Amino acid sequence: MNTNLNKIGKSALLSLILVFLLAGCAKKITFLNSSIVPAAEGTVAISQDKNQNYKIDLTLKRLAEPSRLTPPKKVYVVWIETNQSGTQNIGQLSTTTKGLSSMLSSSLSTVSPHRPLRVFITAEDDAEGNYPDMPVVLTTGPINIK
Repeated sequence: MNTNLNKIGKSALLSLILVFLLAGCAKKITFLNSSIVPAAEGTVAISQDKNQNYKIDLTLKRLAEPSRLTPPKKVYVVWIETNQSGTQNIGQLSTTTKGLSSMLSSSLSTVSPHRPLRVFITAEDDAEGNYPDMPVVLTTGPINIK
């Protein structure tokens, strides 16, 4: 009988650990296809930290250099839409070339106190702008984080 209780206790503990691990996992959202940069694809992972801030990790591949767009631009800027503060500039994409294929990769990691409802990217002449330029180069659909 003691062995059965021991097994039940271990099962309950493992289940509890699994629930906590899954709760801490980031929600991964895929960017929608774009007619402006059709080869580009990427994801954004969003998780909430212990301080109730939202950690945002964005990765893209095959995003054309902004200078190759029509009209040419200087940088890609990432924006979030929030209920609390509207549209916010959360940073400039850093771009690198990876591997032998010379495939262009871009990334951004940041933290926001506001819950993102949508993430989108624009091509800009100035990375410090307060309002996004149009058109939107890449966007996610609506993001549902609890």
